[in-house]
Amino acid sequence: MSVDTNPPASGVRVPWHEVHPQVRTAVEEFLGGRVAEAVTQPGGFSPAAAVRLRTENGRRAFVKAVGPEPNPDSVRLYRDELRIAAALPESVPAPRLLTGFELEGWVTLVFEDVEGEHPEMPWRRDQLDLVLDAVERMSAALTPSPIDLPPIGETLGASFHGWRNLLEEGADGLDPWVARHLEELAELESGWTAEAAGDTLVHGDLRADNILLAGDHVYLVDWPWACVGAPWVDLVCMLPSIGMQGGPMPHELFTDPDPAVTAMVAALTGYFVEHARLPDPPGLPTVRAFQRAQGVVALDWLKRRTGWA
Repeated sequence: MSVDTNPPASGVRVPWHEVHPQVRTAVEEFLGGRVAEAVTQPGGFSPAAAVRLRTENGRRAFVKAVGPEPNPDSVRLYRDELRIAAALPESVPAPRLLTGFELEGWVTLVFEDVEGEHPEMPWRRDQLDLVLDAVERMSAALTPSPIDLPPIGETLGASFHGWRNLLEEGADGLDPWVARHLEELAELESGWTAEAAGDTLVHGDLRADNILLAGDHVYLVDWPWACVGAPWVDLVCMLPSIGMQGGPMPHELFTDPDPAVTAMVAALTGYFVEHARLPDPPGLPTVRAFQRAQGVVALDWLKRRTGWA
């Protein structure tokens, strides 16, 4: 099976005019004017509207809105994001939530419109260094977490069972190295929740499409997976996407041999490998290719970290 080594981090967006009319009216009432311009933002996978709006009175905002079709899980994620975004303090480098609401089965979030852009792909080293420095400073500043959130094992635990699931299924077509070590990988993965525990506020889903650069300022967007964990979690989980999108490989950016990190890398890799084998979720036709490409990079990193022949 061929693998697209650099698939785009984008899905099928809903244009503003297809958002439920009552939702559009409610947004305009909040902004105090009719929408004069709506520019869809392509980054991200959810089958939702993600638009920069400008009203006739000149007010600007960034609006995310998702309905129950075609993927009801997206509604749950947006509901989580609304709750978390409303609680984030100003110390978190994220656009401020202006308002949010549920109406006619849709969940809508209205943010300040940040005049920023996603990092260029393939990664430019100057932008990467800016982001890596911001992630390090954020992790330090947000320890302990300024808000009460579940531990990482509770938030992500149901997803990070990849190797154990594959071991039970006896799945065919696995990488030969994986097939030789599947029992060991399942055992290594099983300890990740304890190894990644901590009291740092963790974004939980850092990738280039969840980052905006405005000059020297770095904003992190899309926080539905936020939780508390070890201070290195966001960096470690982001590294496979950096390598996949033209940046340095994970082992070049992270050299600490800490076994706790290796357990997290095992869990992350198992997630990518297992999910890449699944059918496309409703309304998300591009996410499996993106997971598959990250899995290639993560698996190489895991092989290096374990040293298993």
